[in-house]
Amino acid sequence: MIYRFEGFSLDHDRRELRRGSEIIAVEPQVFDVLEFLIVNRERVVSNDDLIEGIWRGRIVSDGTVSTRINAVRRAINDSGERQRLIRTVPRRGYRFVGNVRQESGERSNSSATSVQPALSVLADKPSIAVLPFNNFSSDPEQSYFADGMVDDIITALCHIRWLFVIARTSSFTYRDRAVDVRQIGRELGVRYVLEGSVRKTATRVRIMAQLIDAHTGTHLWGDRFEGALGNVFDLQDRVTSCVVGAIAPKLQQAEIQRVRHKPTESLAAYDCFLRGTESFNRFTREATDEALAMFRRAIEVDPEFSTPYGMAALCYCRRKATGWWADPKDEAAEAVRLARRAVEFGIDDVIALSAGGWALAFVGMELDDGAAFIDRALEMSPNLASAWMLNGWTRIFLGEHDLAIKHFAESMGMSPLDPLIVMAQAGTAFAHLLARRYDEASSWAERAFRGHPEYFFANVACACTRALTGRSDDAYVVMARVREMNPTLRIANLGELEPLRRPQDMATWTQAMRKAGLPD
Repeated sequence: MIYRFEGFSLDHDRRELRRGSEIIAVEPQVFDVLEFLIVNRERVVSNDDLIEGIWRGRIVSDGTVSTRINAVRRAINDSGERQRLIRTVPRRGYRFVGNVRQESGERSNSSATSVQPALSVLADKPSIAVLPFNNFSSDPEQSYFADGMVDDIITALCHIRWLFVIARTSSFTYRDRAVDVRQIGRELGVRYVLEGSVRKTATRVRIMAQLIDAHTGTHLWGDRFEGALGNVFDLQDRVTSCVVGAIAPKLQQAEIQRVRHKPTESLAAYDCFLRGTESFNRFTREATDEALAMFRRAIEVDPEFSTPYGMAALCYCRRKATGWWADPKDEAAEAVRLARRAVEFGIDDVIALSAGGWALAFVGMELDDGAAFIDRALEMSPNLASAWMLNGWTRIFLGEHDLAIKHFAESMGMSPLDPLIVMAQAGTAFAHLLARRYDEASSWAERAFRGHPEYFFANVACACTRALTGRSDDAYVVMARVREMNPTLRIANLGELEPLRRPQDMATWTQAMRKAGLPD
């Protein structure tokens, strides 16, 4: 079914919103809200109706509903002031008041012209289409297995809020068609295409996947997954986790490189977010200040964009860790404020939930609440490497060292080339140190320090483990770097730096820092 109104068309089968021939990039939930309002346009739709219809009765706040309504209005050039298409009925709900024409959505997939060109210039928002994987098995009936793999990947990618994912019904129109990825990019209005193949025998399965820039045809990433067939569904979950975990940071890095060459005056909120992310990944004081400014700018451009709130809170976390903040009381309060906005606006934004949860734990000392928000993010999207990493650090604070190490391993396995992998490496060292496994701690600390000597906690972990393994002189050298990075750090204020819940953990860390040369 296709609904047409005021130059727009909403295609239920393709899950596409268009203005003329241009695809409007909207999040899946925003699309669902708009369609729900259009289908029920003959009546006023209450918040409870929306929660039941869109969130399936899950507990969400009225503020969340209002945020989605505002996003719908922006997508169709409406506003709360104009209410040209969506009218607010005080104390009752909302009603779609535009004139709607319904058409059958039937199409023929046999012709290459069945998909009309979507954009002459690719949309600014990062977007991806996952094509049906080729079935290279001897049995053509095994296509269901390849299709199930693609469905899982599309579902997982949809949890990455900054990424627009083309619906299966659109991308699967390219099944068994030899079409250049650049043409697919133009027709679907996407910047990236993921394609692959599946070869399945009675006992083994091999999956190939590659990510391509649809604008240039450049190969960005590729990998092969192979193993015993065993339980088909467990294997699908593992491959999906690996693919999504690998391509998410690769997509973000590709987007960062693209927007670096765009004029500043044309940046949208998402461009500011990506620029801020690039600066954040450089760890220096100046780069962190730049990142905070960019995230704040993103919030100014779109106050309901939840991810920059969480990333801005992470900037304050780093400033706390390194002693860079000028007014600890005020900056801690601001970090907590940003974190709370992140988890409030980001009820379905896994980056906002995990970053906000970490800031609440690390700066706000709200360990249980912080861990709960990160756990919620991982329940929604178990493929986010950064959430596993932040969860690992939170588990350290709670004294759950082995669980922390397991979560760090998940993070590093999903994204071995992630710029933030040093945080997982240093965290693994710190967890082993608190568990008094000093040789393992030393190995991980040295790896983190060699790879990222500018990261504060890599220096801390290295100084501690060198001291505890009998390399006192080397420990003093690294401790001098630690004190240069954070001149205010002393034994007396270690508890302000790391909110360790268990007294024995604080005692172990204090002993290591004192032995490495940190003064009282």
